[in-house]
Amino acid sequence: MIKVNNISKSFNNQLVLNDVTVSFESGKTNLIIGRSGSGKTVLLKSIVGLHEIDSGEILYDDIKFNELDFTARKEIRKEIGMLFQGSALFDSLTVEQNVMFPLGMFTSKSPEEKIDRVNFCLKRVNIINANHLFPAELSGGMKKRVAIARAISLNPRYLFCDEPNSGLDPITAILIDELIKELTEEYSMTTIVNTHDMNSVMKIGEKIVFISDGVKCWEGSKEEILDSDCELLNEFVFANALAKQLRSSTGSQITSRP
Repeated sequence: MIKVNNISKSFNNQLVLNDVTVSFESGKTNLIIGRSGSGKTVLLKSIVGLHEIDSGEILYDDIKFNELDFTARKEIRKEIGMLFQGSALFDSLTVEQNVMFPLGMFTSKSPEEKIDRVNFCLKRVNIINANHLFPAELSGGMKKRVAIARAISLNPRYLFCDEPNSGLDPITAILIDELIKELTEEYSMTTIVNTHDMNSVMKIGEKIVFISDGVKCWEGSKEEILDSDCELLNEFVFANALAKQLRSSTGSQITSRP
C-alpha cells in the first residue's frame, strides 16, 4: 500500500498540489482522474520522487519515502515499475535492450538470466519475435506493451502508469487497460494509473481519486462515481461522455462519405 498524507507542491510560487491525502491499495488498479492541468501527473511524479514535495509525507508500506536519502530510495525504486506517457522507449535501443535496461541498472543477473527475464516479460505482454526490432518499427500499441514489459521486468511491487492509453485507438486502449489490470492482480501490485479516460475508469477502476486544481475532491469506486454529489466530478464525467459522443458522431460521418 502507498499512502500520501497532506502533501503540497508548488512551482514558482504557484500551488499545484494542495494538502492531498489518499491511500492506494495493493492488488488493485487505483486511478487518479482529472482534467489536463489538474495536478494528477504532478501527484504521480511526487509519489515516485521525480518531484520533491514541499510538505506532507509519502509512505510505501509505512516507510517514509520522502525522508529517505538517495541510496535508501534506490532500494525502493527497485520495486517500482513505471509506464510513461508516450511509452518513453529508447529509440536507439532494440526491444530487447529496452526491456533489459532496468535489469542492467538494478540487478547483478548474468547475461543469460537477463535474456530469460526479458523473453518472459515480452511473452507475458504478447510480444513475440520482436526482440531485435527498434521502436520506430513498432505500432503504438506494441510500443505500449514493450513499455509495460520493461516496467514489470524487475517484478515490481508498485506500478505507475501515466496516461497509458494516450494516442491509442479505442480497441487497443481496451487491450492495454485489460493487460494492466491482469498484471496488477497476477503480481498483487499497488498500481496507480493517471487518466482522463472514463472508459478506463469504468473498465478497470477499483479505487478512483478525482483531482481538480490540485485538490482531492472525491474518492470512491466506479460503482459510486455515477451517483456522486461532487459537482466538479459530475462535470468531468459529463464532458467525457459528450466528447466520446462527438468523436463517435464525427467518425460515423467520415465513414458514411462517398
